[in-house]
Amino acid sequence: MRFSVAYRPLYFLAALGMGGLSVSFFVYLMFLIPHPGSPIPHLSHVLAAYRDGTVPSRVFLSVILGLTFFFAVRHYQVLIANIRAYRAFTRTPEYVAFRASNAEISLMAIPLTLGMSVNVAFVVGALAIPGMWAAKEYLFPVALLAMTGIAGYALVVFGRYLTRILVHKGFDIEDTNHFSQVLPSFAFAMIAVGYSSSAAMSSTKPVVVIGLVGTFIFLAAAAAWILVKLPVAFAGMLRHGMAVEAGPTLWLGIPIMTLVGITVLRDVMGTSHTLLHATVNPVVWFVFFGLLVAAQLVMGLFGYAIMRRQAYFATYVTGPRRSVAAYGLICPGVALSVLLMFFIHWGLVEPGIIARDSVPHYGLVAVVALVQLVTIRTLTILNRKLMGGQPAGSSSLEPAVAAVAPV
Repeated sequence: MRFSVAYRPLYFLAALGMGGLSVSFFVYLMFLIPHPGSPIPHLSHVLAAYRDGTVPSRVFLSVILGLTFFFAVRHYQVLIANIRAYRAFTRTPEYVAFRASNAEISLMAIPLTLGMSVNVAFVVGALAIPGMWAAKEYLFPVALLAMTGIAGYALVVFGRYLTRILVHKGFDIEDTNHFSQVLPSFAFAMIAVGYSSSAAMSSTKPVVVIGLVGTFIFLAAAAAWILVKLPVAFAGMLRHGMAVEAGPTLWLGIPIMTLVGITVLRDVMGTSHTLLHATVNPVVWFVFFGLLVAAQLVMGLFGYAIMRRQAYFATYVTGPRRSVAAYGLICPGVALSVLLMFFIHWGLVEPGIIARDSVPHYGLVAVVALVQLVTIRTLTILNRKLMGGQPAGSSSLEPAVAAVAPV
């Protein structure tokens, strides 16, 4: 696999987006096929759905499974290619300059993507390995160890960056007219959602408590860094205007909101079921997910208006210029589709606001499918431009912003 633009760690966002798409198709199975006795569907539920379903439902199930596994395979292919390319990149003189600039923050894309890899592995294992769910109480401690390893790596990368900019005064305050510097919050939120899976789905109290504590720590870290960096970014944009190449960072909050929403849901479920032995009124989730989706839509429309006015899509997506940061457009599409599914089913179907299997129900699911189709189309265009071709220089990018303009 070739990278068509001079390698930067932002290429990990390509693997991140493909992993997110795999999980987003798995969410269909989670909400649309029966899985009694389990919070997520696994192989036995899929086989039962095939056995009892109609021809159209079997076709639908086959398509969803095919897309889930396809993007999972692509995720790991691109992840491995990134790891190899990154190791080579660390042995170049460019890496030294990279580590001394604001661009160093883009290294947080690595633990962010590794966190997604754990989620994808869990999804693939549940769907492909017979009896895996029966061993879940042995698997969740392993998952906690994996997330702790990724969390440790993220803290090392972030701590090294923070030490450099605070102790050695290595931060370029003029290069802040974008939201790239909020990337650590995205990574911390991904780690938090990884911990929350054990908190929600384990029946072992120590595992649940450890998962809860992990989510508390990394949600707090994500929120704290957002509070630090948002005012700096807004001030930079007011001084210099929005950096065109960093346009996708306007949508950075969309995936963060999805991760926070799922984490809070899982933490509440783990606390209520395992620790309190209580239930939560489903109307609460209508309000909670409704507010998050509304915030995502506002942020999405705002970012779209700015990028369209700056001709970002015509320049960096369908146009001639190549920017690795454009992969930052994929995660918001994935995140919106996933949170919409949670809003539809936890916020509308569960409280009885709309009926399951009704026309409004499937009409809203069709909207989710449309968001995914647009996201896949964008990913396909970017892959043609940024992967698979001959390596090229990064002359089409402003060096500082090109390196730090992730989502």
